[in-house]
Amino acid sequence: MTTLGLFSGVVRDALACYATTVPPNPTQFYRANQPRIGLYDSASDAGSPALASGVMTSVPVFLAAGDVITNISFTSGATAAGTPTNYWFGLYSNASTPVLLAQTADQTSTAWGAFTTKTLALATAQTVTKTDVYWVAVAMAATTVPTLLGSIGVPPIVTGERRLSQSSGSALTATAPATIATPTVKNFAPYVVLT
Repeated sequence: MTTLGLFSGVVRDALACYATTVPPNPTQFYRANQPRIGLYDSASDAGSPALASGVMTSVPVFLAAGDVITNISFTSGATAAGTPTNYWFGLYSNASTPVLLAQTADQTSTAWGAFTTKTLALATAQTVTKTDVYWVAVAMAATTVPTLLGSIGVPPIVTGERRLSQSSGSALTATAPATIATPTVKNFAPYVVLT
């Protein structure tokens, strides 16, 4: 067995298609939950919505010890937020029951247009102490929640597989829940970037 397991090709060649999607400056820090290509708008799939009003959606992101997370970004699709009353992003821990590390300020009725990247600062920047998978969340209470750009993921099949997207909570408003409790697997995984 090689250090690359069953992969017998040249890794740089296999990953070359992603070269145009990464920053040209190698010192530009960011983390994302999936590649920036091949994404689609959740508006095109009524069976797999990205968001529901008052319900939190969270996705896993791999973070390395020493990473300093200051901002969270999600990108809306063709449907803009309609009459939002509350929305925020949050960062949760790597615990078996993830604990809230920090959230952004509640955006109340601030507009979020179609095809717009919304970048929000955490109330307190978070320095990652352990290399692991963490959870990034988004929630909105609105007459119409925005669609988001992302991708469809298959729910876990093999025991121990991680969910690629999940929902939790209900009737959420200005404050993120203290933990991600009793999450439900989702098919649509929104694209998220941490800087």
